[in-house]
Amino acid sequence: MTETAGVSSERRARVVLVDDHRMFRTGVQAEIGQTERTGVEVVGEAADVDQAVTVITATRPEVVLLDVHLPGGGGVEVLRRCATLMAAAENPVRFLALSVSDAAEDVIGVIRGGARGYVTKTITGTDLVDSIFRVQDGDAVFSPRLAGFVLDAFASTDAPPVDEDLDRLTQREREVLRLIARGYAYKEIAKQLFISVKTVESHVSAVLRKLQLSNRHELTRWATARRLV
Repeated sequence: MTETAGVSSERRARVVLVDDHRMFRTGVQAEIGQTERTGVEVVGEAADVDQAVTVITATRPEVVLLDVHLPGGGGVEVLRRCATLMAAAENPVRFLALSVSDAAEDVIGVIRGGARGYVTKTITGTDLVDSIFRVQDGDAVFSPRLAGFVLDAFASTDAPPVDEDLDRLTQREREVLRLIARGYAYKEIAKQLFISVKTVESHVSAVLRKLQLSNRHELTRWATARRLV
């Protein structure tokens, strides 16, 4: 995210941050969590599914900023386990996905799970604050172009076909796959995903092995053929 949130409002929103990268949580907290200026109060943080469910249940925030890829089952699992909180007649907990991924399957997955919106981590602090209040009001919020994924998915009565090759990959491996296919260097991927270059290399090796591919060029062709890029 860039730009500092500067929304002056008498409104208040209690928010929980769920992301497995501590540095990213710290950055979001610094950018939007100055309550007197933004109206947002960060009341809890979590780094995995179990922590998220515990913190959300204990604090009952108005909005949860939820990463899609989390240890313990991902954002979809958090949504599943918090279904009763989302369905509460009074003071429901609402979820806004905040992820580095802009893949259609990730967007559709969390929206089907009950999230009210999906924004990518390129969003500015000011726009994120605005999105939080809109979700608090029950609106649906999406980063540009992501809304089209949802409209297409819910307009179709046919379930998407199962891709057995893609299902072999973990969520993190899929993230690395897409970034490799888009031409990112290992260092760029490491920076964007907040992981080490060595970890990126390990994920790429795992992807190549699982998909029975030889190099990143074959990987790019494979991903392009499936419209994952």
